[in-house]
Amino acid sequence: MRKVERALISLTDKSGIDDFAGALAALGVEILSTGGTAKKIRDSGIAVTDVSEFTGFPEMLDGRVKTLHPLVHGGILNQRSNPDHQQQCARHGIKPIDIIAVNLYAFEKTVARADCTLADAIENIDIGGPTLLRAAAKNFQDVTVIVDPADYEQVLREIKGAGNTTLKTRFRLAVKVFQLTSAYDTTIARWLEGVDVDSNPSLQGE
Repeated sequence: MRKVERALISLTDKSGIDDFAGALAALGVEILSTGGTAKKIRDSGIAVTDVSEFTGFPEMLDGRVKTLHPLVHGGILNQRSNPDHQQQCARHGIKPIDIIAVNLYAFEKTVARADCTLADAIENIDIGGPTLLRAAAKNFQDVTVIVDPADYEQVLREIKGAGNTTLKTRFRLAVKVFQLTSAYDTTIARWLEGVDVDSNPSLQGE
């Protein structure tokens, strides 16, 4: 079983992150992160590499583009048992990312506010998060994906014991991802169905 080398952590719900990131670092796992999550990990005295440093490309467009990069998604989606994938990764300097710990922008909480505008709602539609999650869940044979802090303990226990999680755990967590992203997209679609485009000033003049 291949040992976990690298984790990407980017969280809205940061509960338990200090202990989780600290335990991974103690096991020799390199931690990649973004924005406020990277700051929280770093402020806890844990070594962390910003994704922008990892990719050599800055966050841009007010944070809309952070993790959408071949070095990130190639690192997640490459099949470790596929020689052609490994040759391509070596050719392009793509390093494996073995754990994705991500939760999504709080769209539902945002639109529940009485003062929520359409612009507020749109900016709280997560793009990078679901993309990371779905990529990791698709490649569950090689990648552990976590959307719920309640799963940190089991993941750490398995890594401490064998260097990686079990296939059974990775599959269970992948199913959890598709349940989450399906519900997330449904919530967004249902809210947007109630928007009157013709009478919304922020959409006029396009």
